[in-house]
Order: sequence, then structure tokens, then C-alpha cells
Amino acid sequence: MSITLADARIVTPEGVHGGWLTIEDGRITHVGQGSAPGPGHSLAGRYVVPGFVDIHNHGGAGGSFPTGDPDEASRVAALHARHGTTTLMASLVTAAPDDLARATAALADLCEDGLLAGIHFEGPYISKARCGAHNPALLREPSPQEFAELLKAGRGHVRMLTIATELPGALDTIREAVANNVIAALGHSDATYEQTIAGIDAGGSVATHLYNAMPPLHHRTPGPIAALLEDERVTIELINDGVHVHPAMMRLAYEVAGPGRTALITDAMAAAGMGDGVYGLGPMKVDVVDGVARLAEGGSIAGSTLTMDVAFRRSVQEVGLSLPEAAEIASLTPARVLGLADRLGSVSVGKQADLVVLTGDLEVAGVMKHGNWITEPS
Repeated sequence: MSITLADARIVTPEGVHGGWLTIEDGRITHVGQGSAPGPGHSLAGRYVVPGFVDIHNHGGAGGSFPTGDPDEASRVAALHARHGTTTLMASLVTAAPDDLARATAALADLCEDGLLAGIHFEGPYISKARCGAHNPALLREPSPQEFAELLKAGRGHVRMLTIATELPGALDTIREAVANNVIAALGHSDATYEQTIAGIDAGGSVATHLYNAMPPLHHRTPGPIAALLEDERVTIELINDGVHVHPAMMRLAYEVAGPGRTALITDAMAAAGMGDGVYGLGPMKVDVVDGVARLAEGGSIAGSTLTMDVAFRRSVQEVGLSLPEAAEIASLTPARVLGLADRLGSVSVGKQADLVVLTGDLEVAGVMKHGNWITEPS
């Protein structure tokens, strides 16, 4: 099967150019400038960007990954795919060991089916002082032995662990994760600057939603934010919904880390794509008012109702990034985190035809995955 997309403004790592691209057997085989050499599907001057890669997502469409329910997980993936996310990792929250293992095993089946790109444990090895929307009664000290059991439940599909590096046993657990090809993400942490550096030295390579659930920057006690921003070994996650992080702080982080170390995430929960109301996030009750999710008790921000197309659009219109820069942090950098940048993350010859068609206002007009339309542009 071959398809040519013509009359497009193609966003590549090198820039934006008017042209065309050809897809065969689910892969991009040609990217050209100017008029297509033959008949094709005209995109009428709309943009083509790589499919978005979301490495931190708890739910949407009323469904939640932490339940471990396959139907809910499929509904979540479908909602985010319609908003341009063609590669999605399922994030769990703090839970009792048996519940966490059960959900992990169920989601591993969906990873094997190709619906999900992996499983992310956000908790239970996080700080009580910075636990946010996690149940503090279920938090535990990091245990390499317990984590090894969770890895067994995941059957090779556990891809990331968020951990507070200052906790007893954290450094050994980070090393255990890295030894098993699991990304160690530092976050939900009350660590000092020095403790954060120790976690990076042990193998930590991602900052879980930088700024959120960690001490703020201070000129005498820089804390984890400064350590994570300045270290070239660390990719920083950012939630660009206008609620979690002010655009000025988005720009600050981007200026320090650059596109190669910045990854947009949604941290979405069940209310993404839905209206205001009462939802669950693991065992916690969440009130969503005016699109903002907060714990019913205590009022902590509890994930987001964000989709990646909105995060991309805000990066251009509110933060001031160019289209290639926004595409890199929404697609290529998170793909690199997952070790998939050779296969996806940019509109490049040889890569999977995971594409998003955007209007001039950067609204989603079409989504393609593996060369097949999820939503076909008119």
C-alpha cells in the first residue's frame, strides 16, 4: 500500500517546507519539496508534524490506567490518539503491592498487543512531603526486592519508575531499575541539590514533571530543580497546560535544557476529554472544576485534563517556540527517552508513518499511525 500526502507544510528537524511525502507499508519512504511527482492526497497547505509521544499519562475519556481495566485503557488510548498521541505510556499511581501488580500484569497484555509503549510507576517510592495526589498511607520505602517482583508482573514492559532519591534504599533501587532497562525518573521528591545529584549519578535520567511535587528554586538552597536542569544526563518533563507551570518558567527550563532534553507530557487523568465532575485517580477522589483537577480532600493538583495537541499548541503560541522546536519536545525527545528515536519522533525517511495533520491554527485535522488514518483529514 502506498499513499502520497501532497500540498503540505512539512515540519522536519531541519525546518518547515512546502512539499509532499510518500508512505509505503507504514513507513515514510520519500520527503520532497515543491509539487508531488504524481497524484496524492492534498492537505491544502496544512502542517504535517510527527505523531506525539506521551511518556506520562494516567487516563482520559473517563478511563484510568491505574484500574488495570483493559476496556478503560483502550478508551484512554483512543482519546489521546484522536488528539495526536500515537505513542503512549501508561502511568500508574501509588497503590498496595497486590493492586499494583495486578494492574501491571493487565497493562502488560496491552503492551504486547501494541496499544501501549510501556508502563510507568509513579510511586510508591516517593516523598510523603511531596506526594501530591498520591495516598500517603500507601507510600513505601524503596525496595529493590519489591521492585523486582513488579518487574516480573510487567513481563518486560515496565519502562519507567519515578522515585524520590532521598529515601532510604532509593539509590540501590535506581541501580536495580537501570540494570533492568527501566528509566529511573527523579520526582515527587523533597531532596536536596546534593541528594538529587547522587540520584543522577546512580542512573536517574528523567525529571518527573519538573517544578511540580518538589521544592521550589531558592538561591541558597537550589534543591532538585537546579540539579535536574543543569545536568546534561537528564531529560526534563514539563506539563504545558497553563496550570502546572507558568509560561515564563516553561521558557526558563527550555532555555537551560534545550529541545534535546525537554519532553512535553500530559500527566492526564480520567477527566481528559471529558467535562467537569468527580473522577478517580487510583484510590483518590478528584474534583475537576473549569478543567482543573484537584484532590477532593486537600486541594492538591491531581494530574491534568491536558492532551498533547494543546501542549504543542501552547508551546508555540504561549511559550514562543518554533514549530520544529515544539515538534522535537512533543515527539522526538520523548521518543529518545524510550529508546525509539530510530523508529519514530520525526518526519524522516525510514521512520514509521506516525503523523499529525494540523490546521494553520494548530488544531488537529488528521492523525495517522503506522500509515493508517485514525482520523482522516477532509
